[in-house]
Amino acid sequence: MKSHNLNLLRTLQVLLEECHVSRTAERLHITQSAVSRQLTQLREVFNDTLLIREGNRLLLTPRAEALKLKLGSLLAECNSLFEPVTFQPEQWQGKVVLSSSDYVAQYILPEVVEHLREHAPLVSVAYQLWSPKQFEQLADLDIQFVSTMLSAIPDGLCGEPIGADYPVCVMRSDHPLATADTLQLNDFLSYDHASVTGGGDKDSFVDRCLAEKGLSRRVKLSVPFFTSALNTICRSDMLLVIPEHIAVNMMQLFPITYFPLPISVPEHKYWLLWHPKYNNEPSHQWMRSLLLTTMRSSMYSMPMINSHEGDELF
Repeated sequence: MKSHNLNLLRTLQVLLEECHVSRTAERLHITQSAVSRQLTQLREVFNDTLLIREGNRLLLTPRAEALKLKLGSLLAECNSLFEPVTFQPEQWQGKVVLSSSDYVAQYILPEVVEHLREHAPLVSVAYQLWSPKQFEQLADLDIQFVSTMLSAIPDGLCGEPIGADYPVCVMRSDHPLATADTLQLNDFLSYDHASVTGGGDKDSFVDRCLAEKGLSRRVKLSVPFFTSALNTICRSDMLLVIPEHIAVNMMQLFPITYFPLPISVPEHKYWLLWHPKYNNEPSHQWMRSLLLTTMRSSMYSMPMINSHEGDELF
């Protein structure tokens, strides 16, 4: 049946139930002549009389009897397409794919999974290490959420802020520079550096700021994992630039200390990002709220840090 005749099925259903033109018109709130015109169309579409007059009544043809059996379920299914989707977390059996850094995987993801086990126990979770190179392919990748550090939401994506802080310079607690009152630029440049590359751009802005002054630092180790970089600087005189909230939390686990950077650098802004194709998906909206709440409130997250301007993040 052509798409423009699909609306005739409702008339056909009522006609076959009532076997009466005037009662059909009353139920559909249209005129009897409109019902008669639609019946003529239906007879042409199905190449069948459908209703035969027998005295004062109308009888169904065999084809009409067969159609009557199918129409109820068919129209009910069509109507269900327009019903609002009801989402029940405890019955959700989907898969959530989150991509971020190894730090988020190690310290914040367990909190997310804990909440899911309580409220949506049938959901499965997959985690991937994020790379900025994936932004252009995000529409086609099986990644629903990205948590990363950027100055602003990229064009073509949706997002919500998680928090903000500043980068700092981390070193082992007995480093030759550890007893200084402040970190001087010449000292910052005189030591080798480690760099964390996984989960997003952590420190290239430092090199850009230095380059504007005609300066550069010596990055001798690049690794995708925070724990690897921290273990390395604890065994050497290397320096490491990382976000302050991570430095604060890692001081509980590693013998390290940190200083503000000796150069002016922009504030770190953290976002939860997703492709707009997920905007109106109920399960994504629910998961989005859970992630934002957890990431904003976690003791391992950036809202624990106040900006260097003295303002509260939230």
